[in-house]
Amino acid sequence: MIASSNPLLRHGQIPQFQTITADHVEPAIRQLIATQDTAFTALQATATPTWEGLIEPLRRLSEPLGFAWGVVNHLLGVRNEPALRAAHECVQADVVAAAMRLGQSARIHSLLLALQATGDLDVVQQRVLAGLIRDGEWSGIALTGAARERFNALAVEQSELATCFQNHLLDATRSFALEFTDLAEVAGLPDTARAQAAAAARAAGNAAATAEKGPWRITLEMPLFVPFMEHATRRDLREQLYRAFITRASSGPHDNSPLITRVLAARREQAQLLGYTDFAAQSLSGKMAGTVATVDSLLAVLRKSALPAARREWQELQDFARGESRDPGLQLRHWDVAFWAERQRESRYAYSEEALRPYFPFDRVLDGLFELVHTLFGVTVRPAQAETWHPDVRFFEVLDQGKVIAGFFLDVFSRPAEKRGGAWMDVCLDRCRDTRGERLPIAYLVCNQAAPVDGKPSLMSFGEVETLFHEFGHGLQHLLTRIDHPEVAGINRIEWDAVELPSQFMENWCFHRETVRGLSRHIDTGASLPDELFDKIVAARAYRAGSQFMRQIALASVDLALHQLADPEQFSATVQRIWAENSVLPPLPEDRFLCSFSHIFAGGYGAGYYSYKWAEVLSADAFAAFLEGGVDDRAAMTTIGRRFRETVLALGGGTHPAEVFREFRGRDPAPQALLETFGLVVVN
Repeated sequence: MIASSNPLLRHGQIPQFQTITADHVEPAIRQLIATQDTAFTALQATATPTWEGLIEPLRRLSEPLGFAWGVVNHLLGVRNEPALRAAHECVQADVVAAAMRLGQSARIHSLLLALQATGDLDVVQQRVLAGLIRDGEWSGIALTGAARERFNALAVEQSELATCFQNHLLDATRSFALEFTDLAEVAGLPDTARAQAAAAARAAGNAAATAEKGPWRITLEMPLFVPFMEHATRRDLREQLYRAFITRASSGPHDNSPLITRVLAARREQAQLLGYTDFAAQSLSGKMAGTVATVDSLLAVLRKSALPAARREWQELQDFARGESRDPGLQLRHWDVAFWAERQRESRYAYSEEALRPYFPFDRVLDGLFELVHTLFGVTVRPAQAETWHPDVRFFEVLDQGKVIAGFFLDVFSRPAEKRGGAWMDVCLDRCRDTRGERLPIAYLVCNQAAPVDGKPSLMSFGEVETLFHEFGHGLQHLLTRIDHPEVAGINRIEWDAVELPSQFMENWCFHRETVRGLSRHIDTGASLPDELFDKIVAARAYRAGSQFMRQIALASVDLALHQLADPEQFSATVQRIWAENSVLPPLPEDRFLCSFSHIFAGGYGAGYYSYKWAEVLSADAFAAFLEGGVDDRAAMTTIGRRFRETVLALGGGTHPAEVFREFRGRDPAPQALLETFGLVVVN
């Protein structure tokens, strides 16, 4: 293959996704590693302790490999297939090793320290430098001999374990399905859910499947799993599906259990080589919270308010189910909770999630989101042309006063055969302005909502609307950054527990009347969501808030405890203990949810899952600024929105998040706004 024709070598340009194949991966990555090594060897001999003589050359030599590897990893998430997996696995260890060589150069590290000692840098440059120095320390720069060899081996192992964990989960999820031919088996399912189930059956090879006559295929993918658990009247089938869900990737060829033990052990050993007591201590030292004790303190405050509410909610749900079923002896099981909670919510608020879908056709929601962003932040979003990895993927440009300042890919529809579940934002290109010129930021925004079926548009659940707003919030922080140094531009270098602030902040606008009026249009009548329905949605926001809070608190507590374990083999007992302390309905004995907990074992949330709740405190407090300023006063909304843009969105990782928050809000964050938003009593 001729190197110049390899699309992965075109660093700094929007990737040519229609051209990239698995065959491009190994030759491109090996060439880029060799080029990087050669340039790095030369730099070690010629570098000087100045910005131009050290930082910019480091940036130039490392960006091409980082870009190409980022594209490969992105495609692994959205266009996963065996050849790409094999190519990725073939070079993964070499990529990790190349990164370790950069991070473990004593010569470069000494120059970074010398540059830091000069004090001749602005605040943003100091953040870049401090991050690079910590990278060196966390790459084992102080280690020598056998300790360094062991550290490097652990780094390679962890990268491979994470990829294997995610692939096991994807394969296990794809390997299970229930196919129904009798209408009684899908009784209770809304029309949209039956249509999606029929579409899944057609995708699996049953070309004659229809929403009305079936067959209907239910998988463990969220767009199919959740509606079935919420609406299917067949309790036995809900149980079957639930048990399959909680045991995903826990047996057979896709068993993640051994990987969990190895991940925990490797992280602990590596942290101790760096001088930390455990991985949790290492992780927290680089986050906004700073220490495990600080996180534990916040979780205790939230638990004090949420646990009594969760217990009350459980009793109310039990009583409701007994009354509705006319079975006074009914004992709710795990597979009953979603079903009866949805019935109770419908009873209390007199609407169903499915009844909302016709008001939220995807294209209208997207237009409404773009209109809100224009009002708040003064930018315009318009469609543009770029090669994509699937026909459903769209590309957009972001303009400020008529000038293009950024762009993003939007991939929102579920494709279970090739795309991993969940929703995420990732970086395609970072903003950069240096001696080479200016490069605009490009983002990937990925969701997994139900795709259009039978020529009808995708009708979004309200939860899917919130998810879209959430991921777009992440995107905004990348797209609207004003930082010229890519190392800290956008989401880069933002402390992990603060990076969810803009995403969760954007979710709040889904509960703002004028915003929802703007993004809702009934698919048949064109009417906006009626005020009566909107009021019910707002009231329902706090529905079972105690239970939802406690689930997140339990997951956060499990995560921190696992990463403090002296014996990783005890992970199961630790999970059972913590869940019993933080739940009104402990997991089933056979529950193996850890085997699908990719956030902490294959994502960036290891010893950091608490970040969701930490950032919710920040985001609720930030949104309270709009409430205090007059959320329905357009002028005030615009003024506060511009301040949010110029602080939270613009400063990115170039300023510590505590300082950014204080600059926007005028004070430190407090949890009261979050608790009050969800109707929880603030307990002192």
